[in-house]
Amino acid sequence: MKKTGLALLIILMSAAMVFGQQQITIRWAYWGSESRVKRSQEAINLFEAANPGIKVNPEISGGTGDHFNKVDTQLAGGSGPDIIQMGGNINDYVKRGVLLPLEKYSGTILNTTVIDPSAIESGTIDGHLYGVSTGVTMPALVYNKSLIQRVGAPLPKVSMTYEEFRNYLVTLKSKLPPGVYPMQDIGALSSNSTPFGYWTRYNGTPLYDAATKTTAVKPADAQKYLELFKDYRNNGLVPPADIAAGYAETNADTSMVIAGKAAIGFIWTNQLAGYQAATTDELCLMEFPGAAATKALWQAPSQFYTVNKNSKYPEAAVKFINFLVNSPEAARVLGNDRGASASATARAAGATDINDRKVLEYLDVAGPHSSKETDHVPNDTEFNSTLFLIYQKVAFGQISTAAGGQQIYDLIVRLIKK
Repeated sequence: MKKTGLALLIILMSAAMVFGQQQITIRWAYWGSESRVKRSQEAINLFEAANPGIKVNPEISGGTGDHFNKVDTQLAGGSGPDIIQMGGNINDYVKRGVLLPLEKYSGTILNTTVIDPSAIESGTIDGHLYGVSTGVTMPALVYNKSLIQRVGAPLPKVSMTYEEFRNYLVTLKSKLPPGVYPMQDIGALSSNSTPFGYWTRYNGTPLYDAATKTTAVKPADAQKYLELFKDYRNNGLVPPADIAAGYAETNADTSMVIAGKAAIGFIWTNQLAGYQAATTDELCLMEFPGAAATKALWQAPSQFYTVNKNSKYPEAAVKFINFLVNSPEAARVLGNDRGASASATARAAGATDINDRKVLEYLDVAGPHSSKETDHVPNDTEFNSTLFLIYQKVAFGQISTAAGGQQIYDLIVRLIKK
């Protein structure tokens, strides 16, 4: 009886351990298009199959604005996700003290030896590794090659000056049918600090220097940027403000290019596959104008995987991050959706997708036309949202470009001092 009882106890304890393992659920908050959601779920399935004691529950937002608003609310209520996808605003969350330093997992759960040193450096803040880079990405203009060919217009060159680019938009406008515009209004993006940041680099007046806590931008510089797009708008090279406002431009599902209403738009290189999946037309990449002469482009960590410092299962979260970043199996399904991989083991899987190859071809051209990324303005999320509102007021004719330039300058200064 004693032996039977002992055996039964062992069986019950083993069952309890398995049951307990099955209850470990980690939450992964990220944003992205339908294509990213599909790829991410495939990676989750692979991970869960290899780790039956861990379940991954994705919490998905369509764009960065919704994502961070939701995450901020959850963190404030003490119910933040275990893994939080971050962008260039990772510094803000480090300052808030909500992220877990990951260096203690390096060499055990997290293999950092196969990740490019520059990628490790980009996620290291104040001597601690807070973010693991999802990969490298670059700003780009995406164009609908099929549409341009159908209307009989010439294809754009990958590299152009601003004068050449405007002339090309005029030529393209003459070929496009009514209601289809040469370019989306990239200044009207909710993440418009990227095109504005590019233009300030091109203009020789970078947005922010963290070492001196200063900006090189003056009101007149911001005004020039607003006047650039006012010229495009007045000449029908981008849509009127009310039409542009109808497209959220947070992903392929809300894109004017994908809707067939604009020939050229803005994306990050890691978004190409998601946009291509949303249309039967062929999409290709080109540089922002002026990049070749000024090296105003930059390579950046696409995003970061970070861990909530209050996660109940930090080891499981880091294990999943290591899988996403370093596993060849994950690399095959994720592709370049979150950037060209910074992991040698992941890159070994090779680029089998045509869109991934297009990204690599673009990086070969645009890489030499890039320089070190400018520091992000503090309170990056607030900067984006307020810059968007100022731009819209100018676009709708509520304020002048001069007033808009002054408001942008005042915003940058206020956020630096905040």
